[in-house]
Amino acid sequence: MTEQKTWSQRFESALHPAIARFNASISFDIELIEYDITGSIAHAKMLAKTGIISREEGEQLVEGLERIRQEHRQGLFHPGIDAEDVHFAVERRLTELKGDVGKKLHTARSRNDQVGTDTRLYLRDQINQIRQQIREFQAVLLDLAEANVETLIPGYTHLQRAQPVSLAHHLLAYLEMLNRDWERLGEIYQRVNISPLGSGALAGTTFPIDRHYTAELLNFGGVYANSMDGVSDRDFAIEFLCAASLIMVHLSRMSEEVILWSSQEFGFVTLKDSCATGSSIMPQKKNPDVPELVRGKSGRVFGHLQALLVLMKGLPLAYNKDLQDDKEALFDGVKTVKACLEAMKILLQEGLEFRTARLAAAVEEDFSNATDVADYLAARGVPFREAYNLVGKVVKTCIAANKLLKDLTLEEWQALHPAFADDIYEAIAPKQVVAARNSYGGTGFEQVRQAIQAARSRSNNS
Repeated sequence: MTEQKTWSQRFESALHPAIARFNASISFDIELIEYDITGSIAHAKMLAKTGIISREEGEQLVEGLERIRQEHRQGLFHPGIDAEDVHFAVERRLTELKGDVGKKLHTARSRNDQVGTDTRLYLRDQINQIRQQIREFQAVLLDLAEANVETLIPGYTHLQRAQPVSLAHHLLAYLEMLNRDWERLGEIYQRVNISPLGSGALAGTTFPIDRHYTAELLNFGGVYANSMDGVSDRDFAIEFLCAASLIMVHLSRMSEEVILWSSQEFGFVTLKDSCATGSSIMPQKKNPDVPELVRGKSGRVFGHLQALLVLMKGLPLAYNKDLQDDKEALFDGVKTVKACLEAMKILLQEGLEFRTARLAAAVEEDFSNATDVADYLAARGVPFREAYNLVGKVVKTCIAANKLLKDLTLEEWQALHPAFADDIYEAIAPKQVVAARNSYGGTGFEQVRQAIQAARSRSNNS
C-alpha cells in the first residue's frame, strides 16, 4: 500500500496502489515545477509580511524553495508516483530540508488556488514565447516577400486559376493571418494574467492575507474578485487553445499549399534535402513531410480544445478533480504549436526554393487575364456586364481553337469590338495585369512594397 498523505488522517487506510497511480498527476504536472516554486516563494513572503509566520520562518521557506529549484535544474530532483503531484512533491522536499517550518508553507492556501496560479504563470510565459516565434516567422515571410515582389504566381479561387498575383502578395496574406494570431494572444494574455492565489479551496481564508501583494510579486495584472471563480475558471486555457487552433489553421493552410506546389502537377517549388524525406521503395520520391506533419498536427490541437470544452461544460462550482485533465491538453497544445511554428519557419527559410521560371510560364498559359480584357473595355465606356459577357464568348472561342487570348490577332480583337487597339496586348501581359491592381491592399507591385514596409514597421514597434 502507498504511504499516508497529508490529508489522509481522515482515512483508516491508504489508497489502493492502482488508484494511487490513477489519481497521480506528477508524471505531467512536473512541467509546472519552476512556476510552483515561484508562486510558493511569493506566498511565503506574503505570509511573513502579514505576520502569519515570522520573518525568519519566511526566509527559511524561501531559502528551501530556492534550493529545490537548483536541485531541479541540476537534475537532482526526481519525485516519484508517491508524490502524487508537483505541489506535494515540493512541499515534502521542503519539509525534509527545513523540518516543521516547511509544513507552514501551505498556511492560508489550497492546492486549488495553487494549481490555478501555477498554470497561469506557465501559460503567461508560453504565450510570450509563442508571440516571439510568430514575429520570427513573420520576419522570414517578409524576407521572402521582399525578394519576390515581381515574381508572379497563379492566384486561385475554388482551386481554379483566377488571376495572376505577386508571390509577395500571396505570402503577405499569411503574414496578416499571423499578425491576428499575435494580437489575439496578446489579448488573451490579459485574462491569463489574473491571480487566483488566496482564493483558498473555494471560499477564501480566515487568515489576514494580502492577495494584492502576492499578485504584485508575481507580476499579475490583478486578482480574481470571486474566490469560487478563481479556483474553477479555465476560460483562459480554453481561449488559449482557441487561439492555438487558429494558429494551426493558418499553418495548415500554408502547409497544404506547399504540398500542392511541390507536386509534379504544380511544380512551383523544389524541396531541399534538409526538409524532405524519401520513399522506402520508390527512389525517385521526395516527400513533403514537414508540411504534412503540420497539417496533421492541427487536428491534435483542435482535439485538445474540444476536450477542454467538454471537460468544463458540466462542472458545478467550484473545483473538481476533472480539472486535473486540463494540463495534458494545455501542455501538449503549447508544445505542438511551438514545434510547428519552428518547423515551418525553417522550411520557408531554408527548406524550399521557388521555381521562378516555372511560375513565369504558369501565368502565361491560362485565361487568368480575362477580367483585364473586360476591364479594358469598361475603361473605354463599354458597360462592364456587356464586356464581361463578350469576353466569356471570346474565351469559349479560344478554348475551341486551342488558343490563348494573347494569340488573337489585332484584327480578331477589333472584329469582336471596335474599342480594342494594339495596346490590348500590353494590358493583358501578366506583369501588367498584376501591376495594374494598385488599389489599397491589392497585388499591384507598388501596393505590395508599401505593405512590406508597413509590416516591417509594425514588427519593429511591437
